[in-house]
Amino acid sequence: MPPIEIDTPHGPAHAHLHAADAPRAALVLGHGAGGGVEAPDLVAVTEAARDQGITVALVEQPYRVAGRRSPARAPQLDAAWIAVIERLRADELAGLPVAVGGRSLGARVACRTAAQTGAVAVLCLAFPLEPPRRAGKPQQSRLAELEAVTVPTLVVQGERDPFGMPPPGPSRQVVKVAGDHGLKADVEAVAAAVRAWLPSIGAKQA
Repeated sequence: MPPIEIDTPHGPAHAHLHAADAPRAALVLGHGAGGGVEAPDLVAVTEAARDQGITVALVEQPYRVAGRRSPARAPQLDAAWIAVIERLRADELAGLPVAVGGRSLGARVACRTAAQTGAVAVLCLAFPLEPPRRAGKPQQSRLAELEAVTVPTLVVQGERDPFGMPPPGPSRQVVKVAGDHGLKADVEAVAAAVRAWLPSIGAKQA
């Protein structure tokens, strides 16, 4: 099935729809900075979600669709993401509770826009908590992006992730799996963690 092309303020994005039979909810996922929607963890999570009656949309940001490797700035990523979800909500995902997420950069975008997109939950695969330290500068943290999310959140993080390990929070569960930031060492463990969490998506709306 060809991707759905969606116009955004920063060029066309693509949504690869993996529809479940009689879906009860939807999960919209974004890719990492330099990778695409074919990342092993995204593929595994897509299969796990469809098995539980959740339609999945894997979103390619406009910079990837245009063939660029370097990601756009955060405001552009966020605006494009919001436009994609609004379009999907109006058509293919109409009437479904929508959870959002992604791997690495995609997880950050989903967290920053969770309120604006009306997400019922957020899934973060390999959240890049601490950017690489620059000489002479203090260590920075992106924990504030996670903390701003008020809906149920699952973080699946490689135990050797060089970007650090996010802490759990009041509505945030953190599952450690074997491997590093790529989450390729034990893809089934990633899928299992998500599978255990998915029943909570859309439960309040049911």
